[in-house]
Amino acid sequence: MRTILIVFTAFAVSLVSLGATEDDHTDANVFGHVVSAGDGEHIPFINVLIEGTRIGTITDASGHYILTNLPEGRHTLVVRGMGYEPASVEFEIRANQTLEVDVEVYYRGIDLEEIIVTASPTASGFRYQPDMAYTGEMLQKRTEVSFGEMLNHSPGIAMRSLGSSPARPVIRGMDGDRILLLENGERMGDISETSADHSIALDPLVASRVEVVRGPASLLYGSSALGGVINLMTTDIPDRWDPGSSGVVSLQGATMNRMGAGFGRYTWGNDDFAFTGRIAHRQSSDIRTPDGVLPGTSMNNYDGSLGLGFDRGGRAGGLSLSMANQTYEIPENIDDPDEGVEIRMQRQALQGRMGFVNDGFMDRGQIRFNASRMFQQEIEYEWEDGVVDEDVELEYEKYAFSSTLTMQHKPFEFFDRGAVGVNLHGHRMDVGGDEAYTPGEMRFNLGVFTFQEIPLSSKMRLQAGLRIDYQHTGALSNEFFPDISARRNAVNYSGSIGFNHRPLDELEIGGQFARSHRNPSVEELYADGPHLGAGVYEIGNSNIKDEVGQGADLFIRWDDGIFDIELAGFVNHFMNYIIFEPTGDVDPASGFPVFRYNGDEARLMGFELSGSVRLHDNVQLGVGADYVDGRRFANGTEYLPFIPPFRFMADLEYDFGQGWIGGRLVSAASQGRVAPEEEETDGYTLLGFTAGYRLTGPGRHVIILRVDNILDQRYRDHLSRVAERNFPMPGRNFTLAYRLFF
Repeated sequence: MRTILIVFTAFAVSLVSLGATEDDHTDANVFGHVVSAGDGEHIPFINVLIEGTRIGTITDASGHYILTNLPEGRHTLVVRGMGYEPASVEFEIRANQTLEVDVEVYYRGIDLEEIIVTASPTASGFRYQPDMAYTGEMLQKRTEVSFGEMLNHSPGIAMRSLGSSPARPVIRGMDGDRILLLENGERMGDISETSADHSIALDPLVASRVEVVRGPASLLYGSSALGGVINLMTTDIPDRWDPGSSGVVSLQGATMNRMGAGFGRYTWGNDDFAFTGRIAHRQSSDIRTPDGVLPGTSMNNYDGSLGLGFDRGGRAGGLSLSMANQTYEIPENIDDPDEGVEIRMQRQALQGRMGFVNDGFMDRGQIRFNASRMFQQEIEYEWEDGVVDEDVELEYEKYAFSSTLTMQHKPFEFFDRGAVGVNLHGHRMDVGGDEAYTPGEMRFNLGVFTFQEIPLSSKMRLQAGLRIDYQHTGALSNEFFPDISARRNAVNYSGSIGFNHRPLDELEIGGQFARSHRNPSVEELYADGPHLGAGVYEIGNSNIKDEVGQGADLFIRWDDGIFDIELAGFVNHFMNYIIFEPTGDVDPASGFPVFRYNGDEARLMGFELSGSVRLHDNVQLGVGADYVDGRRFANGTEYLPFIPPFRFMADLEYDFGQGWIGGRLVSAASQGRVAPEEEETDGYTLLGFTAGYRLTGPGRHVIILRVDNILDQRYRDHLSRVAERNFPMPGRNFTLAYRLFF
């Protein structure tokens, strides 16, 4: 650890030295302050440059700057900073002269569309690890049944699937509890992370923006963020609105599963308040594959919410109340059409948010919360003589709460604007049913954290953060675990240091070294029985310790307006990595394969490539690739299970203003790097087509046609959890989507 810090610091210092300028000893100096034209406040850590030269600096915490030994003659002093209009002042200077030049800048606000707020509590816009955001038309083009399918084939993101409804994203080979799904910045309170048959309690049509942070994010979000964070953002609490009425209507249909979906949102607001409401419905039949229908993959889901937002007197926020009702099947008894497994889930949630601005050192803050109740049943049904017999095999009832208070402070000394915060989250989950294979769980977590940035020059800055968590976990007894009373208490810490360097306007280099942790779930500790929905017999390990990870990320991005290319590499080393691995045995009573949870030292490493090239004013070529290598560390030849293969993606799009037309290629290599008793999968290549048309008039209309798997290619995805592995993934699919904004 010490060696890594020394190397990291030496690298940062060497990068800073690249921006050094020669000292010509003219003793021609200029100094002054950069101030806000609106209120006269001094602006700290903003770039001050001499146009046409490499001479520059940044203002200090008081907004003061000084440039020494300038060449004689006439110069233009340029001031640039995020959130401010560029400003310039001309001056003339002679040798042995010192001038005072103050510069006023106008605040224009920060374009949050370009900033991944999930990765930074201050929204500074500087990146220390790879991230991405989908919003607007980009989000509409990727419209899908689930967030797993929507984000699949993005660089670094694959999909764990058991049919369409419970599909969930996988980041860098990690899924489940290691990928934290947030709703508007807080934990959702569903159980999608616990098993492949559990779905995300939100319809993709509802999301207005999706942010993805790849790599450890325990600093801001605590346990369960080892692999990354996905923030599903909605406008259930209005944050920006125009006075009067506005809204959106969306329709979607697909042929692969005869799916139909609809969504509508209406918002009315005045200068201070806004009210909004939404409703969504999605229904489908079973998935069709090149081999025929995959039974047990239908769905019938509802979603709705009401919300209030306000913005007045330095205070902005609101409340929303939402509900979700999902009913979907699991492909369990594929060979018997009279038997099946159906999951029924209901969730109610109350969300709140308030941001405020104060005088003094801690001048900005925000508090958020999400309180929810979720009830889910896994039902085994059998048709006999036209009558259905249902048994509740597994039942969950979960009450959850998640809240974060973040306070930002003004720049001081050598620190830029930073943040300190408190995060509280916990839940109570009772487990019942005829085949309750785990006890219930009570969990409480309290964390405090700080996030700081240190500008070293106009082109280089460091980031540092620390978080301390206290967690209590307790098992709750039920019919099958009547005597259990196990308790676990732990204090963990997470930390990160990072850098961001921009030696050229077109070039950005960033990196981060982070320590993260994850507490084992109740399934990993105490499971012992058949899990009907997942189709496996699970065996836990009560001796498993907390996972602790140390990881490094490095990315390089070049963006000159024609080429926009980013290459990212990562390595993560884990102590006590909890592995859900097949044993090769079959439980004689249920007929399910036996899987066991074990902890071991492990390493995951790989890379991601994403880029686009503007071939013409209206033609763009996009490329992407990713690769993950996951192995047990003690035995470097034994691979981890459920690691996605190498993938390559490419797309070509022509945008003619009124619309667009394009094609897409996705190619995955064969996956032979598998764990013992895990099956290998062959490679495949898929072709797709997309077209869209934009209409204006009363409102704004967008029509999208997309064709996936044009050639009806038969293939198996390595991360599919369908029990009958010979069943392929979906075949050719036509999707038609329409969206109206008014």
